[in-house]
Amino acid sequence: MEILIIGAGAMGGLFGTLLAPFAEVCLYTTNPNHAAAINLDGLTVIGSEGVVRRCQIRVLSDPGQYNRRADLVLICTKARSTAEAAQVAQSLLTDAGLVLTLQNGLGNFEQIAAVVGMDRAVAGITAQAATLVGSGQVRHAGSGPTVLAAGPEQFIRVAAIVALFNLAGIDTRIVEEAEPLIWSKLIVNVGINALTALLRVPNGILAQIPECEGLMAQAVDEAVAVARALHINLAYDQQKDRVKHVCALTSENRASMLQDILRGAPTEIDVINGAIVAKGREVGVPTPVNMLLTQLIKALEATAPYRI
Repeated sequence: MEILIIGAGAMGGLFGTLLAPFAEVCLYTTNPNHAAAINLDGLTVIGSEGVVRRCQIRVLSDPGQYNRRADLVLICTKARSTAEAAQVAQSLLTDAGLVLTLQNGLGNFEQIAAVVGMDRAVAGITAQAATLVGSGQVRHAGSGPTVLAAGPEQFIRVAAIVALFNLAGIDTRIVEEAEPLIWSKLIVNVGINALTALLRVPNGILAQIPECEGLMAQAVDEAVAVARALHINLAYDQQKDRVKHVCALTSENRASMLQDILRGAPTEIDVINGAIVAKGREVGVPTPVNMLLTQLIKALEATAPYRI
């Protein structure tokens, strides 16, 4: 299988190294220096037990360098780059190729489908956890299931991807509905990302410290209330336990929003907690905790040059 991964950060790098022994894999990044570093020295993955694995993998910094067509394009960019990534994917797919998003937040799947078509867009979530610790260096901070949603017309093609992922050691299964899948990941991110970024702690701390767990529960409760009002097909009563379970599975991980704040980069707050606020307004559900978390993250972004 020919696979192009758009986004050579933590998650893109992790999936690239896991899949490379079992498929033809290329990474694509808009950062030419990052591409050059990986092409020179390879990608290094540091496992949770300190095991180091190095992988030589081709990284492109220009779509024109991809002289083939992809059976699968895996999008692992930030949400702000989704539209551009979808256009790149569209230009490099085979006729039967699929575009899979494993991104955070609401709206990515819809943007991709608008470009490549609903029959070629696949929504997925993953509980794999990774941190970019340096150029070409990724820490694999936790493992968990990966789930892909497949419509009837996509099932055989998605099943082939699932089989490949499992062969590569990525625990993966199929479900039928994309919307509940996306919301289940959104609720996890709502509970974890902003709080870890504000408190500057790894995921596991949120479920260990009562003061943190209480805040996390309030944010999740609001998200669940919005999902219920929108009639999203979720097991509403299980969501807080799911979020705590993910905290335990990825206890040492630095959430992506924390990584963004630490390096002074824009976050995805608008498509995570901010999305809960926006959807809450649509259905008349108050979301004061998520509103405050969104405002605090935006204040952190705005004051990055002045940090003491």
